Amino acid sequence: MRWPTSLHGLRGVRVRTALAAVLVVAVALAVAAVALVVLQRRELVRELTTVAKDQGAQVAAQIIDGDVDSVDIAAVTAGAGERALVQVVTPGGLVTAATSTVAGEQPASTATPGPGEVVVETLDSLPSGEDEPFVVVITGVQTPQGVARVITAQNLETVDRSIGVVVTLLGIGYPLMLLVVGGTSYWMAGRALAPVEAIRQRVSEVSAVDLGARVPVPSSGDEIARLAETMNLMLARLQRAADSQRQFVADASHELRSPLATIRATAELAGAHPDVLTWQEGAQTVLIETDRVERLVADLLLLARSDEHGLVMRSDDVDLDDVVTTEAARLRPLGQHRIVLDIRSVRVHGDVQNLVRAVRNLTDNATRYACSTVTLRLHVVNAMAQLEVIDDGPGIPAAERERVFERFVRLDVSRERTSGGSGLGLAIAREVARAHGGDLQIVDPEPRGAGAHMVLTLPLPSPEDTATEPDRASS
Repeated sequence: MRWPTSLHGLRGVRVRTALAAVLVVAVALAVAAVALVVLQRRELVRELTTVAKDQGAQVAAQIIDGDVDSVDIAAVTAGAGERALVQVVTPGGLVTAATSTVAGEQPASTATPGPGEVVVETLDSLPSGEDEPFVVVITGVQTPQGVARVITAQNLETVDRSIGVVVTLLGIGYPLMLLVVGGTSYWMAGRALAPVEAIRQRVSEVSAVDLGARVPVPSSGDEIARLAETMNLMLARLQRAADSQRQFVADASHELRSPLATIRATAELAGAHPDVLTWQEGAQTVLIETDRVERLVADLLLLARSDEHGLVMRSDDVDLDDVVTTEAARLRPLGQHRIVLDIRSVRVHGDVQNLVRAVRNLTDNATRYACSTVTLRLHVVNAMAQLEVIDDGPGIPAAERERVFERFVRLDVSRERTSGGSGLGLAIAREVARAHGGDLQIVDPEPRGAGAHMVLTLPLPSPEDTATEPDRASS
């Protein structure tokens, strides 16, 4: 939903917080005010009712001590004001005594309580013409002639005036209190959100060109401080990802430029000087470089698919020992190194093509740096297939053992094809291992300093599917 431009300010957290606080306080105060008025009125009416009962009891005591004709109403109503009404009604219904305001008037109530009983009524007006509300107390008194009634009444006008004063004060204080609550809530929300606004402004300054900016972390140690710390961690990850992406593009461009430059130079040389380089020789060079470009592009596509969706692996039975043996058979005719095998028959579930690629990347890396010998060991360790690829080359420093699994990372400083690969082989091998539920790590060589020692682990399907045979060693 799009808000009108004029209402954009109402969408702010400060405004919404203040409005919410005002709404809650308004409801609470309204309920409290209603309860106060009701309870206050009830208490005032109860007090007047008690006064009327006391007056009725005094008159009833006089009747019991004498008779209905000897009642001294003036003594009872002394100090009670003109609003206090008293009537003494005989068993026959005649008013024999009354205060001056109701002298000669009919009884204020027709209620007839029994001896000692008290009846309380609230009347909007009296038969005497009083149009104001009264609380009326009727007390039954036993006399020799029958049950007489003592009617005492208190005017409720004072109650209404008192309640009116309370309502007026509440009407003035209610909006003032809401204004104070709203203003205070708005101010406090602004102070609480000031660090968030600072974070927002700093993040708005971050661009893809410069991800080095960091948001300020308040010293409050609260949720906003933790948000700022998390934001900084996110910016650091984005910076590392952007740097890695730029480096990846630069390295990929460099790797592709070399074979393309060779292909171009070969074609130009063969065209300009056919006596120096024949087309047949040029075609052979072009094919070699084209094969290199094809392998590099295939590696890049595999890593891109891994980053986007993860590697999609087929699940077939793969005899890992056959894969290792085939790889050793490929390396031996090259005659550059002695290949030592120490393997057992191990079957895993996985994608045979990707497993072959992972093993080949490991052996190519070993033969590239080995001095004379490459050792391949395949065993079952803790219900995991474990392939060890060991060379007797210069080894890998402990500080670099994780970095070599990053893309295009090579410890040799040269980028000539004769001194190293593209720098993707180990990264792909680890991706394949982890896609199968395993891993690829570099461990300390035995003895220490004797080349690089890489360990590829893959899970076995189940204990009963793992077949083992006697060691097959050759050199």
